[in-house]
Amino acid sequence: MSRLSLSLAINDYDHVRDLLDARIAVTGIDLVPSVLPVEEIFYRTTHYQEWDLSEMSLAKYASLRSQGDDRLIGLPVFPSRVFRLSSLYVKAGGGVASPGDLRGKRIGVPEWAQTASVYSRGWLAHDQGVALTEVEWVQGGVNQAGRREKVAVRVPEGVRYRPSPDKSLTAMLLDGEIDAILSARPPAPPAGREYEIVRLLADFETVERDYFERSGIFPIMHLIVMRRDVFNANRWIANNLIKAFTQAKDASIARLEDITCSHFPLPWMSQRAAEAKAMFGGDPWPYGVAPNRVTLDAFLRFAFEQGVCHRPMQADDLFPPEVSAAVRV
Repeated sequence: MSRLSLSLAINDYDHVRDLLDARIAVTGIDLVPSVLPVEEIFYRTTHYQEWDLSEMSLAKYASLRSQGDDRLIGLPVFPSRVFRLSSLYVKAGGGVASPGDLRGKRIGVPEWAQTASVYSRGWLAHDQGVALTEVEWVQGGVNQAGRREKVAVRVPEGVRYRPSPDKSLTAMLLDGEIDAILSARPPAPPAGREYEIVRLLADFETVERDYFERSGIFPIMHLIVMRRDVFNANRWIANNLIKAFTQAKDASIARLEDITCSHFPLPWMSQRAAEAKAMFGGDPWPYGVAPNRVTLDAFLRFAFEQGVCHRPMQADDLFPPEVSAAVRV
């Protein structure tokens, strides 16, 4: 029986690598991988759907779905998750020392619909009491001028938001034209000026742990999407892919936990893995809808409030019914 060949665009992750080099096989499927930077994957997927499967920004995918664009379907496989309270950058000694100081200030974002920005704006509004309307938002490339939104957004009435196509956010922060940057990709100041930009939250891990314990939100940045025509022609492939991605992820975590030899060039990795398992109740990187419902529903609420999503949505709206429930035997 012939196997189905599917193209996959994804970044380079240890928890996916066993799939890419075929140490773990997908039942009935041969993957043809392209390992690329995520920004390139997102652009080419959003506009052209060049691959059968691809990594995708959660915000961009949710925005498209909320607008009735159903060319892609989601799989509850999340290759990138990052607590993003470390992604707020300010000028050293510039007068912004706490989140509350951002009221009345100018914050640069690479895109209104960047997933990291959605979570961080949600945290500012709901946890820190800094409303969207209390900030002037400036959109532009972090380290290169000219970046544009990839999806249509509906910035809420009363929110001040403007593009700045002619200058990077990093240059604007250094020159005092904005007061902070909120971005997944960190600013890269020119040589000699590296210490002029610092994180707003120096002890961000403590703040992020506290936020997780109170909210249950472990931010999902990216998911795997599939072209709908590919899915409709072979609906069995969705769960086969999820199983294989899960096996690859579990193998990666096993390497982290292995104390026999060092699989990663950092000390105490097994101890950190054990701490993460304890913190997250067993699986530190869960796939599937049910174990991620709190995070997904919170994200979708933030995204609708911010105009990234054009209608209210819930976690189940992102995925076909075949993958929304775990199979138990």
